[in-house]
Amino acid sequence: MKETVAKPTIEEQQAIRNIIANTLETGGAFSLWRKPNTNEKVLMLCNSGTAEVSEVNLEDTKPGFLVAPFLPDQAKFFFPADEVFRFSDGDWHEANDSTSWRLKRNDEGGRKYPQPNYHINKSTTTVANSYQALVQVSLSAIEDGKFEKIVPSRFEDVRYREGFDVLTAFHQLCERHPNAMVSLISSHATGTWLGATPELLVSIDRQSKFKTHALAGTQPYSASVDLKSVAWTQKEIEEQALVSRYIINCFKKIRVREYTEHGPKTVIAGNVMHLKTDYQVDMNEINFPQLGSVMLKLLHPTSAVCGMPLDAALEFLKTNEGYNRELYSGYLGPVNFDQESHLYVNLRCMQLLERSARLYAGAGVTSDSDPEQEFLETEMKMKNLKVLLG
Repeated sequence: MKETVAKPTIEEQQAIRNIIANTLETGGAFSLWRKPNTNEKVLMLCNSGTAEVSEVNLEDTKPGFLVAPFLPDQAKFFFPADEVFRFSDGDWHEANDSTSWRLKRNDEGGRKYPQPNYHINKSTTTVANSYQALVQVSLSAIEDGKFEKIVPSRFEDVRYREGFDVLTAFHQLCERHPNAMVSLISSHATGTWLGATPELLVSIDRQSKFKTHALAGTQPYSASVDLKSVAWTQKEIEEQALVSRYIINCFKKIRVREYTEHGPKTVIAGNVMHLKTDYQVDMNEINFPQLGSVMLKLLHPTSAVCGMPLDAALEFLKTNEGYNRELYSGYLGPVNFDQESHLYVNLRCMQLLERSARLYAGAGVTSDSDPEQEFLETEMKMKNLKVLLG
């Protein structure tokens, strides 16, 4: 696994484009990401092609990037780390002067930066059900005592503005969302997806500390807001409490009692705010090295993207949403990279189609929900990506 360190100047950003173009021309795949609260961007090339995975065993997986769909019984996709390039504050240099991704030259001796031929899925005529009507059906099911919470979602196809470039959009998301996991992936198996998600699902650092968090409740954010004085409604507090309860119940199922809990607190995610509670477990102290894999299977899909009780909520959404979420509200992230694994729920994302981008968003519905307000919440969430599309 070769690595190149790079500084993200304009020229080096063009180099990223060239590296990706050469990889895609030869049938490969790639993942490009930047973790929350860091400046380093990582480009991972998968020259050997992605692999389908039915079960995830984080402890034995070689370094790479993992992508999973919303439905837990569907195949996951693993991007092996054949080549890795880092873009941070260090000097940029080529790992091997003979490598095929070197900057191409035209006849005049200037650099030529090709437009990458991304894996684009064809546009479909799929139309989701009316979102307000779906929320009303969800409310009726909650009133009948079938659920505590349902998280219906919707999609919207937005035509590309003239000159839209997904790599430029990736860099813009990095600038606008410093607290998010920003990612761009492209492969035959998955298509091409771009997103900036605020929600951590499973994290294991090199000190064997396991982390996850409960994220729910949504309010608009502006720079004038004082986070210490934000008031949350009973509906939002209860929604976040349900997600926290879900995580704690997962710990109880495997008899893990030695965890720390911090929150809830108000956090910023682009143009919105959420309530967040952090959980941490020292896997060495409890002698549970497989905790990451076990919790990943228990947590996904979380009540924050599906509902409670889980199995009934999942069946309800499969029957009533009227479309396939695909990778939206699944999870993705680097695995065993730098001796750490960080997987995030794939929210605030879009899929690149032929003539438009498909944007996804959902909202948590409880007994206090209002259909129009839940629709407006999905609009707020999509706005982070719509601004990139014009």
